[in-house]
Amino acid sequence: MYCQLKYTPEPKAWAYDAQMRQTAIGMYVDGLNLRRIARHLGLHHRTVSLWVKAYVAQLPAVPVPSTVKEAEMDELFTFIGEKKSESTS
Repeated sequence: MYCQLKYTPEPKAWAYDAQMRQTAIGMYVDGLNLRRIARHLGLHHRTVSLWVKAYVAQLPAVPVPSTVKEAEMDELFTFIGEKKSESTS
């Protein structure tokens, strides 16, 4: 039994336009999760996931400094650390 589909290197007519992709990526960057974006735009969440992954793959690499002179700890970590030491003493 065969699926009766043939490979064509041409874009399919049902493919989503670039504007839809940019909208979905923008919503993801704004903090919405994949399923909520998919429900809002009428897509499948896996489609949105693939668009986000493709977008991230084409971004330039994050610059990393060769040496670090100062590092800041997360304030919440410091706050929790202080609470732990106070309650155990």
